[in-house]
This record gives sequence, C-alpha cells and structure tokens, in this order.
Amino acid sequence: ETLNNYILLVDSYFGSAAWFPLLLLSVGVFFTVFLGVPQFKYFLQGWKILFSSGKGNAGQTSPFQALSTALSGTVGTGNIGGVAMAIFIGGPAALFWMWITAFLGMTTKFVEVSLSHAYREKNNFGEVSGGPMVYMEKGLNMKWLGVIFAFSLLISTFGSGNMPQIDNISSTIESSFGIDPLVTSIVMSLLVALVIIGGIKRISTIAASIVPLMAFIYLIGGLSVLIFNYENIIPSFQII
Repeated sequence: ETLNNYILLVDSYFGSAAWFPLLLLSVGVFFTVFLGVPQFKYFLQGWKILFSSGKGNAGQTSPFQALSTALSGTVGTGNIGGVAMAIFIGGPAALFWMWITAFLGMTTKFVEVSLSHAYREKNNFGEVSGGPMVYMEKGLNMKWLGVIFAFSLLISTFGSGNMPQIDNISSTIESSFGIDPLVTSIVMSLLVALVIIGGIKRISTIAASIVPLMAFIYLIGGLSVLIFNYENIIPSFQII
C-alpha cells in the first residue's frame, strides 16, 4: 500500500497532471508539421525496409526482428488492457483521444528512434547501445539529463513495465484455470529470465518467432469480436 501511494504521488505530478498530455501532444504536433507528416511520407518506405534483409546495417538484428521485439512489449498491455482501462476511466470518448495521440505519437517515436540511431555506439564487444540517454549525452551534451532519464526508466519499468503485464496474465489464468497468481508469476519470471539473459540477439530471435503468431491471433480475435457484434459497430462510433 505504501509503494502504491508513492507511485500515485509521483504520477500526480507527471502522468496524471494536465500539463503532461498537453506537452506530449504539442511535441507530436510540432514534429508532424516540421517533418511534413512522416506518418504518411515514409509509410511505404517503412514497409520496404521492414522486409529487407538488413544487410549493410550496423545493428545486431534485422529490421523485422527489431519490430517484433518492440511489438512484443506493446500488443496486449497497450492496445487491449490499456484501451479497456481508458474506457473504464474516461468513457468511450477516450478512444478518440487515443487515436489522436497514437497518430501524433508515431512522429514522436520516429524522431526518438532516428536520434537513437544517429548517436548509437558500439562497445568493445561489438554490441550496439543507444537510446535517449545516449543522445542526451552526445547530442545535447547533457549527461546529467541522460542519467536522470535512465534512472526514471528503471523506476517506471518496475511499475508500468512489468506489473500490468503479470497482473493481467496471472488474473486471467486464475479466473480461467484456477491457478494461484503466485505460481504464474514465478513461472513467468523464470521464462522471461531465460530469454533476457541471452541479450538482445536472443530476445529478438524469440520475439520474431512468437510475435507474428501473436499478431495473427490478435487480428483473428479482434475480427471475431467485430463480426459477432456487428450491430454495435455504428452505435459505438456514435457514442465515441
């Protein structure tokens, strides 16, 4: 309870504060205009790169493996659990703002990834490292800001990075099969450890093997819900 109260206190100054979504939206609007709507401009090029071999790139994974790794931590918690939570808290109209922030967020992510590539570096073992903390240090000459960002990532990962996932998984398995959430948590922790201890290459390889099937099941499940509830599609848009 103490930990939860602390997280809520920090969140009240950042994530839940009115200035935070306004700042995110304004950044997305700025880069969308400044870069000439890259969501559309580079759409076809993005698909072309995705299915390329990746030869000539300095990265440790192929473009498809990189995308799969990113999607593996997004599908489910974000677009299933997150959407349900948003509707529960803000009502159906919250979906509209999720569409807006998702569209603008594409540009923000595009800029973040581009800067991460521009300032990435290799260590003595030939492993590539990068990210906001690196281009804050190398590009902005603000190492202190990179340190704060890295520390904030550790804190947020402890909360939003793994708690919602295991809570959704364990509670669903408990309601469906009656398995104790503690047992599910321990098994999942061991499975995740076996993957992440192998580094980015093992993570990307396993993600590239699992994510396509996961995406297929997700699409089939989503279409099934729409088909069996087709009479609610138009009324849902009207409510939103």
